[in-house]
Amino acid sequence: MKYTALVTGGAGFIGSHLVELLVKKKLKVIVIDNLSNSNISNIKKLIEKKKIIFIKKNILDKKINLSKYKIDYVFHLAALGSIIPSIDDPVKYITNNFNGTLNILEKLKKQKIKKFVYAASSSCYGLAKYPTSEKNPIDNQSPYAFSKWSSEELVKHWSKVYKMPYISIRIFNAYGPRFKTKGAYGSVIGVFLKQKLEKKLLTVVGDGTQGRDYIHVVDVANAFYLSAKSKIKSEIFNLGFGEITSINKIVNLLMPTKIINIPYRPGEPYKSKANISKIRRLLGWKPTISFEKGFNDLIANINYWKTAPLWNKSSINRVTKNWFKYLK
Repeated sequence: MKYTALVTGGAGFIGSHLVELLVKKKLKVIVIDNLSNSNISNIKKLIEKKKIIFIKKNILDKKINLSKYKIDYVFHLAALGSIIPSIDDPVKYITNNFNGTLNILEKLKKQKIKKFVYAASSSCYGLAKYPTSEKNPIDNQSPYAFSKWSSEELVKHWSKVYKMPYISIRIFNAYGPRFKTKGAYGSVIGVFLKQKLEKKLLTVVGDGTQGRDYIHVVDVANAFYLSAKSKIKSEIFNLGFGEITSINKIVNLLMPTKIINIPYRPGEPYKSKANISKIRRLLGWKPTISFEKGFNDLIANINYWKTAPLWNKSSINRVTKNWFKYLK
């Protein structure tokens, strides 16, 4: 039987990798994305080859019609990201992320969903001690964090009332091909690569000794797929590599001539590290791509990034095709 998967935000960084994996797994895929924070080039070939159905809509759009599809799995990734912009415009973030989630859930209320997999955020832990487990207290430090956590609570409530099995995955720091490089608050790796290619100073927040738990986007996609196909339900999982990589380590790998230090950002932890024992134990998932491997491969292919904007280019396929061998 060929199952159907709905992916919101499927033209984005994580979403497009997940869509590719689902297509490889022979699922019929429907993508909803308004392209405000993503790029059609990420899934253009799949659309042209009629491998997926693409719906250009905002998740807030009440006119989204999903009743004509028999949807088995839902992967809800569409959301506004970034902490600092959410502080500047909290209404926008909470409206989009919470109400958008509510709208999608309402559209699916009468369908017999096998699993609703929600892309949550580790930002809900705030300035938590590490390694951070799912039992750590919630300490939302920004409207963005609150919008993602409250949407997670909404998914849990919907599951209870309408008998819709769910898994929520609190992602730590995803990186890899197609990550966002635009703006001051994109992925630090993407920002660094863009600055290096433009021969600009690398902007290091603080003294660079702070660190993050980086998980490759291919491992993220595999975790989402495994969550959907497993018999496990009504669980929350942390998703990271389980190791800390310092900002200075990334800087050293890029070997810049000069850097410039900028002030710390409010509401962000000094270091983060995911306790991933739960997802390993219950789902049998484990990360397969070390940071050294993932980052060094990006550097090795850096020449492919020189001829076009990092976030919007057809040449990205020459880089990302090497990652397909990691898809399980």
